[in-house]
Amino acid sequence: MDAWMTGSIAVAAGGLAGYGLHYVIGRIQGRALEQDARRILDEAKLKADAIRRDAELQAKSERLTARDEFEASTAARRREWSQTEERLAQRESSLDRKFATIEQKERTLDERSGALERQQQKLRERETELERLLQEEQKTLYRLAAMTPDDARQQILARVERELQADIGGMIRRVQEQAREHAEEESRRIVTMAVQRYGASHASEMTTCTVHLPGDEVKGRIIGRDGRNIRALEAATGISILIDDTPEAVVISGFDPIRREIARMALETLIADGRIHPGRIEEVVAKSTESLTESMRQAGEDAVFRTGVRNAEPELIRMLGRLKYRTSFSQNVLQHAMEVANLMGVMAGELQLEVPLARRIGLFHDIGKAVDHEVEGGHAIIGADILKRHGENAVLVNAVAAHHEEVPAESLLAALAVAADAISSSRLGARSESTGIYVQRLEKLEAIANHFPGVRKSYAIQAGREVRVLVEPEKVDDNQSAVLARDISKQIEADLQYPGQIRVVVIRETRCVEFAR
Repeated sequence: MDAWMTGSIAVAAGGLAGYGLHYVIGRIQGRALEQDARRILDEAKLKADAIRRDAELQAKSERLTARDEFEASTAARRREWSQTEERLAQRESSLDRKFATIEQKERTLDERSGALERQQQKLRERETELERLLQEEQKTLYRLAAMTPDDARQQILARVERELQADIGGMIRRVQEQAREHAEEESRRIVTMAVQRYGASHASEMTTCTVHLPGDEVKGRIIGRDGRNIRALEAATGISILIDDTPEAVVISGFDPIRREIARMALETLIADGRIHPGRIEEVVAKSTESLTESMRQAGEDAVFRTGVRNAEPELIRMLGRLKYRTSFSQNVLQHAMEVANLMGVMAGELQLEVPLARRIGLFHDIGKAVDHEVEGGHAIIGADILKRHGENAVLVNAVAAHHEEVPAESLLAALAVAADAISSSRLGARSESTGIYVQRLEKLEAIANHFPGVRKSYAIQAGREVRVLVEPEKVDDNQSAVLARDISKQIEADLQYPGQIRVVVIRETRCVEFAR
């Protein structure tokens, strides 16, 4: 019992001890948990405070940023508004100025319109007055002269024509003086410079040539039995062979220089060969013709090369070569063409024109003379047609056709062609003409000038390069003198053929004579 009691007590004591210990431990753990909970709450509060402060700071930062952005946007808008206001103010000011200008123009237009209306009114009044005066004058003329209306009209027209003629003369004289002031010095400089820069020898050819013989016995072989050899040679060449008493010489005569050259070449070949008979003559003439054709082609190529003309058609080159055996007033036409080409090149360079085209025009300007004996018409028109068929430039074609003023010139190069052709033709020693033709030309020149009314006397001077016309001062006044000079020059151009140019000088002289007694 006691043991049980002791055991029970011990169990109860152990239970109480364990409960107490458990209670103590529970209280300790409770306090620890409470402390942990309080610590966790404190930490949560701290975190909440930190989060709240961060949120407040972020909100404040965002509020500041938004305020800055709003202020920046507001400032930008204010600047835009200010700029817009300035532009609007400028536009308003510009519109005000334009409006004021328009108002001023309207006032000016109104004033001009009013002035124009007043002038028109004055013109209408003057026209009415003029019509009234004309009617009165016509009535007076009818009454005084007892004329019919047609007669009066003719008289008035004649008077108006005389007045206009005087005005035209004055205008012509003024225009000529102005043109002379500005152009004479420059043209003289260019022409003088061109002539100085280019000098060429002049070849004079006659209608005959002489073939030298090794001896007089050759003359009999040339004549042949009963003259058959010389007849065969003349028939084959179309040239006259003159055999006279001139020692060791035979004269070849003919107007065609090409046939004359063929005859000369053939005769020299026959003399050198020694075999002279009709069959051999025909063979040698044929070979001489071929040789001369090749020589003309080479002469054309040489002319093209020396003048710097490019891309010329072979047919044109052949025609140029034929000009080597053509003459004009004893001037070799091919040499003349080359000289004109070089002169035109020099003058075109001074005037800043196309030098290659100018040279081409000068070289081809007389190409019509290669066939003008075969085709009807002037060589300038013939040459222009030939060049046009070979596809040459339209400016070149017109310049060639106009270099003798048969057609109107359409370019300055055409005028240069006329000038260069005249320079080449009129240079000293370039051309010559017989005394009879020269005298006839001078007589006709004076006759043309004397034909005009009011001319007292005319004199051809300067070897026919100038004609001085003396007029009657009581019949021809100063203005009519200018018209008379122009009319005489036009008549000379139409009726007379001459190299170069002719200067027409009209002299009106009034003399008053008194005697002291």
